[in-house]
Parts: sequence; C-alpha cells; structure tokens
Amino acid sequence: MESPKKLQDIKVAVDAVIFGYFDKKDLQILLIKRNIEPFKGGWALPGGLVLDDESVDDAVKRELYEEAGIKPDFLEQLYTFGNLGRDPRNRVVSVAYLGLVNPSYHELFADSDADDAQWFSINKLPSVAFDHKTIIETALKRLRTKIQYQPIGFNLLNEEFPFSDLENLYKTIVGQEIDRRNFRKKIMSYGLLNETNNVKKEGSGRPGKLFTFNKEKYKELEEQGFYFEIK
Repeated sequence: MESPKKLQDIKVAVDAVIFGYFDKKDLQILLIKRNIEPFKGGWALPGGLVLDDESVDDAVKRELYEEAGIKPDFLEQLYTFGNLGRDPRNRVVSVAYLGLVNPSYHELFADSDADDAQWFSINKLPSVAFDHKTIIETALKRLRTKIQYQPIGFNLLNEEFPFSDLENLYKTIVGQEIDRRNFRKKIMSYGLLNETNNVKKEGSGRPGKLFTFNKEKYKELEEQGFYFEIK
C-alpha cells in the first residue's frame, strides 16, 4: 500500500539585491530596517511574500516601491534560494533579483514593514537577516561577471558622464585596477558612446568631455550576436 503523499506547505517570497553607485564612491547596496519579527530592528534586503494574485516579477517591483520607494532601471532574476531553515517562521523559497539604479534619480522612502531604507557600501555592510549575506554574495559575483560582457553599468551613471566616471565604475565593480588605455580603446571602438558638446571640470586638469550611452547602437550590436568583452 502506498503511503499518503505529504501536502506542500511552502511559501514563495522575493528578495532584491539593488546596487547603486555614487560618483567616486564604493559600490552601494540598498538595505531596509525591518519593523517586524523575526530580526526586528535588523537590516535586510527589500522583499517579502508573493501575493496570490501576482507574478514574482510584479511582487518584487511592489516590494521595492513599498519598502524603499524605488523603481529600478535594471532588474532581472538572479537565483532561487530554498534551503531548509532559511526563515524561522515557515518553509520559504525565495526568488532573488539583481537590480541597478542611479541613486541620484531615486529618493528613498521607507514604508510597509520597513522602518528605514539606506545605501551601504559593499565594503562596510552591517549584519543582515536570514540568508541575505549569501544572496548578496551571489549577486555581487553575478554583477562582476555580467558587467564584463554586457554594458549594464551604464544604468548606474548619470545620463551624461565623463569617461573617467565609466572607468571608475568598472574598476569599483570589478574590484581591481583595469588597463585604462585598453579599456578606453575597446569602449570607443564599439561605438557605444555619443560625445556631447558639454564638458565637466574635474580638479586642476582640463575640463573633460561628457558622453551619453548609445542604447540604439547597443541593441543593434546585440541583435548581431555582439559580445561586450572588457578585461
């Protein structure tokens, strides 16, 4: 006689690792301060349970807006985390997301079950709830790999930027020095930047030209099987 099948009692959640970049600073991660148990008063990734009448994509967008007041410029599924015991209340499987925003275009506003929302340097993160440290590490690894073949880093810059900002951003994300001359040569050879008539004064040197990202050119190259390789 077959044994009766066990009924599932699993909840589905979403968590979002949102990266931000301030000019000439470390790469940042958005965290919220929880106002409910467990881990009340602790820092965590924005996220929560998926409602019965919404998709996981809609759920993460809702949670980000409710808990931090932001709508990411770039958002994609990262990985599914479902280890036993990851939430002390229930059996919870979480679909994690990786997002990118330019903080200067987003004013943080904590609401819902968050008391606060702040940006933290990836080099100075506080202790985080649940298994969010593992999720953050997974997202950072994905970002460092992805940015070397897809120009998603432009989502973190201002609409107009000096080339030095792009260079510094890549160096910050990759976490090491890059060959500046080779980097500029490769970027410019792809035709992904449009030079503007505007300049920006930096330090005592000559004002630097400002550029914009050519999204149309990137889409055209992507359709042709373009591989954005920067090393």
